[in-house]
Amino acid sequence: MSKRIQFTAPGGPEVLEYVDHDPGQPGPGEVLVRHASIGVNFIDIYYRSGLYPVVSWPSGLGMEAAGTVEAVGAGVTRFKAGDRVGAAFGPMGCYAQLQRIPEAKLVALPEAVSFDAAAASMLKGLTVQYLFRQIRELKAGDTVLFHAAAGGVGLIACQWAKALGVRLIGTAGGAEKVALAKAHGAAEVIDYRSEDVVKRVLELTDGKKVATVYDGVGKDTWNISLDCTAPRGLVVSFGNASGPVEPVNLGVLATKGSLFVTRPTLGTYAAEPAMVEKSSAELFGLIASGAITPDVSQRFPLAEAGAAQDALAGRKTTGATVLIP
Repeated sequence: MSKRIQFTAPGGPEVLEYVDHDPGQPGPGEVLVRHASIGVNFIDIYYRSGLYPVVSWPSGLGMEAAGTVEAVGAGVTRFKAGDRVGAAFGPMGCYAQLQRIPEAKLVALPEAVSFDAAAASMLKGLTVQYLFRQIRELKAGDTVLFHAAAGGVGLIACQWAKALGVRLIGTAGGAEKVALAKAHGAAEVIDYRSEDVVKRVLELTDGKKVATVYDGVGKDTWNISLDCTAPRGLVVSFGNASGPVEPVNLGVLATKGSLFVTRPTLGTYAAEPAMVEKSSAELFGLIASGAITPDVSQRFPLAEAGAAQDALAGRKTTGATVLIP
């Protein structure tokens, strides 16, 4: 009998239970995976808290993991027992020792990419991939603003931007996080605890502001993001770490300079297996080359998933957090 984390009602970390769980044998088109490392992400907290609805109760949790194939179901052609694989964005239930996953949701994991690196980077790395390569394809010489640059997504974004020749201005809280983001490739980092972000962006851009702002923080940074965006620029609101953005008066976008806003999800930008394969190949290539090194700064036992989420939500973490089954 294997173990997993599940919950039967939305709430705080206390609703998470560490229970016996038999995933059963893989059905047609399914793969049974033994996880070696499991990613912890804000989207997990959104589901646990009830911000996002779950399909049924009791529900598993977690959308990112890496491990080894235990068995395959009928019709599976891409994988066999013993293969190294990674899963990102589904199905929910990765907080588990064993999980049945549709073949289409898995990608082959190169030997050059460790389980920890994959679990720490797939969801976050594929997020950066669609932010930088699909929504608006960044090019060398571009200048962007990226909030929470010392977080899990942010540190990958800093490295990816450097690899592209993009000038990334990050925000972070405190000297330690500022230094961390700079060490990972951010051109400039603004300490939002002691500096006026909008004023500093104006100074760093000679008053021009930036063409693109990436905001995964949400409520606390929304107005700052609008004020840092150049006329006809784009605000990419891709997360709600501080809570959801309150209803937006579209007229404000006009007064701020005819701004564009998008609220994307990885589910849309990685909706088809071919899209996931292409995006993950680009990510794994950068990891294998050394251009991106996933920063696994916190490891928790699977049984302590609640504590791991608490640390993440309280902004007590840097880089990525993983659970070890």
